[in-house]
Amino acid sequence: MEIATGVEMLHLDFHGTMFHPILLWDQEIAILIDTGFPGQFKDLRAVIEKAGVSFDRLKIVILTHQDVDHIGSLPEILQESNNHVKVYAHELDKPYIQGEIPLLKDGHLENPPKGKVDYTLIDGQELPFCGGIRVIHTPGHTPGHISLYLSKSKTLVAGDSMYSVDGILRGIHVPTTPDLNVARLSLQKYLDLDIASAVCYHGGLSNVNVKEQILELSRSSALTELNQDMTAAGQNDRLPFSR
Repeated sequence: MEIATGVEMLHLDFHGTMFHPILLWDQEIAILIDTGFPGQFKDLRAVIEKAGVSFDRLKIVILTHQDVDHIGSLPEILQESNNHVKVYAHELDKPYIQGEIPLLKDGHLENPPKGKVDYTLIDGQELPFCGGIRVIHTPGHTPGHISLYLSKSKTLVAGDSMYSVDGILRGIHVPTTPDLNVARLSLQKYLDLDIASAVCYHGGLSNVNVKEQILELSRSSALTELNQDMTAAGQNDRLPFSR
């Protein structure tokens, strides 16, 4: 699905569940954000080429984080490209992606997917590709989770910092987010961005009143956090607002 010129939301089906890597391209380069599950390389290549981009044009893979459904096809991508594809990720998730440390949520896997991270990313970094890509460190789901803001199209690639249902942002996916307080703070980093569309890896595109949706989610998250803090302090009966 085309989000904007040179921005394609891909659809990968894993046992009836859809996942949404992002493909970016211009005249010089093609970039893939996240790679699906292990065993999905052929499907991934097919949807890339269906978007009108030859796999041979792919030069960069950006990983939003270390989870197996995001790094799964990385080994095949590197093998197929003879390691000419460069991998970008946040420093805090790098050792997990490279297989130096067991994956936080998939440490039981005997042979998890892995690959060398060539470049580490930091919060606020601007990548000079495809009209500009801003890196936003949004931990909580994993320590090194990042989101990406595509400046030219005003598109937020949210990774797993949020999920959506039928075009509506639903907030943080609690069961897969180890540090909820940090994840809530991460949502607030989106408030200063001019966002026309947001793409969640789980749920896909939201492009109606996105800023208003995120603002409401951030307020709800702050309220939830305050309730939890007050409850822990035994002061929940003093809250000046409805629970």
